[in-house]
Amino acid sequence: MREITASEASRSFSAVLDSAEHGETIVVTRAGKRVATIAPAPAANGAALREVFTRWHGNPALDDTLATRVAAAREAASADLDSDPWHD
Repeated sequence: MREITASEASRSFSAVLDSAEHGETIVVTRAGKRVATIAPAPAANGAALREVFTRWHGNPALDDTLATRVAAAREAASADLDSDPWHD
C-alpha cells in the first residue's frame, strides 16, 4: 500500500488509476491525515454466475432443495447488477 498526498494524486491521477488497475491500493492524505483509499474494483461475476445457473437449469440430478435454491439465485442474478454505473 502506497501513500500519496492529495496534490500528488491530483497531478498524476491517471497514473494512480493505472496503479489501482494493476492491483495496488493507494491511500490519499491531506495535511498528513488519511482521507481516501483508491483500490482495485472487484471483478464482476454476475454474468458468469447466471451462465452456470442456465447450464444447470432442468438438470435431473439436482434434488428439489438445490433446484429451488438455484432457481431463486437465477431470479436474483441480473446483468443490470453486473454493470458499471460510471459508464452509463
